[in-house]
Amino acid sequence: MKKRLISLCALWLALALSGCERTQDGGTSAAIIYAAAALLSLLLLLGYCVLEKKRDAWFLLLFSSVLVVNIGYFLLSVSRGLDGALLANRVAYLGSVFLPMSMLMIILNVTGLRHKKWLPALLLGLAAVVFLIAASPGYLDIYYKEVTFVTVGGASALEKVYGPLHCVYAVYLVCYFLAMVAVVIHASAAKKLESTGHAVILAIAVLANLGVWFVEQLADFDFEFLSISYIISELFLLGLHLIVAENQRLKHLVTEKEQALSEKAQALTEKEQALNQAAAESSPYAALKAQLTGTAELSEERLRTFAEGLPSLTQTERTIFDAYIARMTTKEIMAELSIRENTLKFHNKNLYHKLGVSSRNELLEVYKQLADANM
Repeated sequence: MKKRLISLCALWLALALSGCERTQDGGTSAAIIYAAAALLSLLLLLGYCVLEKKRDAWFLLLFSSVLVVNIGYFLLSVSRGLDGALLANRVAYLGSVFLPMSMLMIILNVTGLRHKKWLPALLLGLAAVVFLIAASPGYLDIYYKEVTFVTVGGASALEKVYGPLHCVYAVYLVCYFLAMVAVVIHASAAKKLESTGHAVILAIAVLANLGVWFVEQLADFDFEFLSISYIISELFLLGLHLIVAENQRLKHLVTEKEQALSEKAQALTEKEQALNQAAAESSPYAALKAQLTGTAELSEERLRTFAEGLPSLTQTERTIFDAYIARMTTKEIMAELSIRENTLKFHNKNLYHKLGVSSRNELLEVYKQLADANM
């Protein structure tokens, strides 16, 4: 796999350099940057496919779209005629129309916001329509009224006179960017994001591209900076995706461990109760022994302490006390009160101290004696 990857990179560099030889210094620099951006996009796509076991379809579309966009920019920079430049322009638009859609779907998934099942199909159809409009130059004059092949600073380019539907792509991008910003704001307000840092990462990924695109509309550059900002954005989104996935994995492990410990503690408690009951049943002289050793008087004192401690119990402690009397298990009590085992232990400590006992079994024993004495 590594040999194939190295061979593919070498082939790509050779093609890039062979295309750059046809331009002057300025064009060569731009073409090399486009080639490097396309090569980096390819490596990121291959790396994601190799390293990520559970591949996400929207990430695959994002990485593929960035690769296609940069290939289009590179082919346009080394084109030698109008037909080749128009074809390269269509390739760049093919990636550009699907790229914001993949970003929006990734942001929706990362934030955990639900969407209608028909939304992806609708967005795919909309992207196809916008692409057909943007790819129409050379066939129709609806996107560009006129288009001329020129060479600027040694790099090939298209000189355009915009047509009536040229604004469609601009509106398409702006709507997507606004939708992404709205999703990030809504997710942050609804506390769907685990931290403020996640919201910042998403905001940077969206606003960086929006800012670059607006700057390119206002100023006339010979280089498409979006080719670089797209790569940065996909790295931001991939990094956040990996962080969220790892956090979810760790939370799942912690939950499983807590559940296992709770079940183990419950099993030990039930086993202890069974052993105590067996010991009590197998000791017919326990009452006589208590009288001979003087523990009968101690039991009266314990009953008094127990009875005097009942009114001092808090509402939660009283609920736990009633649950013990009802023979509820530890797991059932935690579920009833929606508390964890450590919280239950804390309440047990206070409960036992007020009633003058040291365990649940002792509590039940003293309660039984108190109930028998009151009968």
